[in-house]
Amino acid sequence: MSAAVPSNEHFDVLIVGAGISGIGAAHHLQQQCPGKRFVILEAQAGHGGTWRTHRYPGIRSDSDLFTFGYRFKPWMGKPIATAAEIQSYLAEVIDENRLAPLIRYRHTITSADWSSEEKCWQLQVRIEGEGDVEAQTRRFTANFLWMCQGYYRHGQGYTPHWPGMEQFKGRIVHPQTWPDDLDLSGKQVVVIGSGATAATLIPAIASECKSVTMLQRSPTYFITGRNANELADMLRQLDIPPEWTHEIVRRKVLFDQANFTRRCVAEPEVVKKELLAGVGAALGPGHAKVVQEHLTPRYRPWQQRIAFVPDADLFKSIREGQASIVTDEIEAFVEDGIRLKSGQVLPADLIVTATGFNLNVMGDINFHIDGRPLDWSDTVTWRGTMFSGVPNLAWVFGYFRASWTLRADLIGDFVCRLLQHRDALGAAVVTPTLRPQDQAMALMPWVDPQNFNPGYLARGLHLLPKQGDRMPWLHGQDYWAEKDELPKADLDDGAFAYS
Repeated sequence: MSAAVPSNEHFDVLIVGAGISGIGAAHHLQQQCPGKRFVILEAQAGHGGTWRTHRYPGIRSDSDLFTFGYRFKPWMGKPIATAAEIQSYLAEVIDENRLAPLIRYRHTITSADWSSEEKCWQLQVRIEGEGDVEAQTRRFTANFLWMCQGYYRHGQGYTPHWPGMEQFKGRIVHPQTWPDDLDLSGKQVVVIGSGATAATLIPAIASECKSVTMLQRSPTYFITGRNANELADMLRQLDIPPEWTHEIVRRKVLFDQANFTRRCVAEPEVVKKELLAGVGAALGPGHAKVVQEHLTPRYRPWQQRIAFVPDADLFKSIREGQASIVTDEIEAFVEDGIRLKSGQVLPADLIVTATGFNLNVMGDINFHIDGRPLDWSDTVTWRGTMFSGVPNLAWVFGYFRASWTLRADLIGDFVCRLLQHRDALGAAVVTPTLRPQDQAMALMPWVDPQNFNPGYLARGLHLLPKQGDRMPWLHGQDYWAEKDELPKADLDDGAFAYS
């Protein structure tokens, strides 16, 4: 039962989400716009976003923490970190910036209505109750809305429906909602999927299960390597200040990543051979057939995200016989497992559907502008962060092929600069607006499916904003370009209307 509370709170800026993006946004606001009154509303009971939602065994980053960490907060640990380590890092940022009083947990925004008359966003927010306290609905208003909620639904992962699922006598679990009471001992486990989640989960549970099989429709590219950074280790041994070490290593990692991405496009077959050679070396002699049949993707490198396997732990589990891979398609679930299209039946007591996310467009919030429903697919994005016809709103959407936080930091700088510029003009509202020369430009999807096409985007691309065929209406995914272009973006070229 929900109790309506008429009281209203107003803020200059309202940040949606207390994950990596929202905490970073709050830091930038404090440092660059100290006069702005702001709050963070978070639907979950604590901070962390992704790193709170996902609690499956082995959960860890698939990006290095020198670039996934904030530029303003040196990372002191190993490049690949556990969820607990990332949560601890975020807690330090909250503590160091005194953000705790500014975060409201269990606050879910259900609707957001822009009022041109009031020049603010009017939000209906459901506050979940605790113990004997019942849920409440409160009204918040904010001049500027900073969407830092990510890109997928935290409450439910994506699980396709297969025939016969109701006949399966075992348990079906999605990693995003991993049960605390799940006992794996003696179980035959099938993990459906071959991405970073499966690659992380399987080695973490392999020693507990009777058997664990990775069932994939098609293979994924993997990179193996030590969970260490030699340059960082050397600089630390030399007692180089942590801030210098963090920045130097960060730049080296970014340089290497950009070079690798360039090679994936310029010489994909060469990179493919290198990646497969690395996997073959990790599996060891006698596993050439496994590489050929189960670990050789059909697409070029980086058309989908490449999963990093620290210390080759997934391949160690396969090499030692604790895990196996089957490449086939599912025909149906049966009482004691999964029947494949080849006719083979995989026995299972537990099936884990590591099958991806459900896309979340702007937090699944019901948006209106002056009473008219807002369809995001009718808008055109300004550099992947603001949207035509939508006043005083920015969205943090990170990089596909680099760490999310790199773009979160850049957008943090941009939003603060835009707010300062708007205020200097004596305006209260800034709205991205197609200029006369932009009216007839070709519109394209949020991302080119030929360039990057993971399942969650393919399923939900029609719900996302469009991009144009020229700047500033492109959704850039090149950090090396954006790090120079975004700080210099012209705020008075006609693409923003101020009022």
